[in-house]
Amino acid sequence: MNDLSRRPDIPLPELPDGPAPRGRHRAGPFGVLDIGSTKIACLIGRTESDGTLRALGHGVTRARGVRAGGITDLDEAERGIRSAVATAEERADYRLRSVAVNLSCGAPESRLFNVQWPVGGRQVGEADVRRVLTEGRHRAITEGRETVHSLAVSFAVDETAGVADPRGHHCDILSARLHVIDALSMALRNLGAAVARCDLEISELVSAPFAAGLACLVDDERELGATVIDMGGGTTSLAVFAESQLLHTAQIAIGGQHVTRDLASGLATPIDNAERLKTLYGTTQICQDDERELLPVQMIGEEGDQFARVPRSMVIRIIRPRLEETFELVRDRLDNAGLGRAGAGRVVLTGGASQLVGVRELASRILERPVRIGRPAPVRDLADSFAGPAFATACGLLAWSAGQGRVLADVEIDSVPSATLLSRIVAFLRDRV
Repeated sequence: MNDLSRRPDIPLPELPDGPAPRGRHRAGPFGVLDIGSTKIACLIGRTESDGTLRALGHGVTRARGVRAGGITDLDEAERGIRSAVATAEERADYRLRSVAVNLSCGAPESRLFNVQWPVGGRQVGEADVRRVLTEGRHRAITEGRETVHSLAVSFAVDETAGVADPRGHHCDILSARLHVIDALSMALRNLGAAVARCDLEISELVSAPFAAGLACLVDDERELGATVIDMGGGTTSLAVFAESQLLHTAQIAIGGQHVTRDLASGLATPIDNAERLKTLYGTTQICQDDERELLPVQMIGEEGDQFARVPRSMVIRIIRPRLEETFELVRDRLDNAGLGRAGAGRVVLTGGASQLVGVRELASRILERPVRIGRPAPVRDLADSFAGPAFATACGLLAWSAGQGRVLADVEIDSVPSATLLSRIVAFLRDRV
């Protein structure tokens, strides 16, 4: 068992810094950290010569000190992160210096901006693209919030739209439609502080539903339009893709833990027993036999093996309303986003809470769209336990770190010579932690 008070003494080969060059994969090794409300997972991987991802090590621990993706107890969060990272490092025989981390905290918001830049008939160069992206970032600045992603949905040169890379084109006006995701600054600083306590730096922050989409969607779904709904423990987040781009993200502060707490409250049973009931017997569909099937329920405060007996139908009647509420809120967010046909495509459910029996059918009825359960694409040498929906975000972070899903805007915006979010976090922590 690893001593969590210190990191194992493993050699420190250099980690490649920064995002992958455009059109190329990162070789690695690289590490990712999925900090959720129910678990913390660390993966270490690399890209093989044939372009496939290989997992070198993995570690998972129960999350403590985290609620709705945000850090509520720095000491508890530090212990959880250290445990997951130490296990992954030991299995990989590699020590991490930085990690890509999922963004679930800080009430993330998604906005679209249209930006134009005069070129004057000459050839578009790197500087022009940077100026467009910088202008988009400046427009997105909101007091108390930090930009995490600035993604170009599309470029246009004069009247010609749909240009993937405008550099080298001649035009009078360069236009760009930018998708900006930001979050509360203080929540990001607390996240950075928890990671820094573990002798790690955050190399990149990646929107959690965006990462889940990278792991679960096939190319045709990203092109034709699909919505990923990542049902986590503390939150349910969604990401809308179309034309192979991320168009919209949103987050709802309801997750699988709320279902568990509803059961614990409604049945007067300890939370651990409520989680067990949900996992073993939970579903959204009632049948006649459920009235007759009696389940053992441990009562709060009872000593020894004192159990009450309740019909399974009672458990289902507690679970179903919370899930209905969740999908109704998702439907409202999609309707209010004004995405048109892009927001009306098929739905892919992922995340640990999506594994409850009957969730797919309930989502299809409320959202009125075809629904499937999304599992992450296979990663070589990764344990079978990571093949389920609960690890979609972690596997998506690994794919992102390897260079997948990156578009021109997201690569180029990070090279704009300005004080970025991560540099400010690092400077803040260096001075105060």
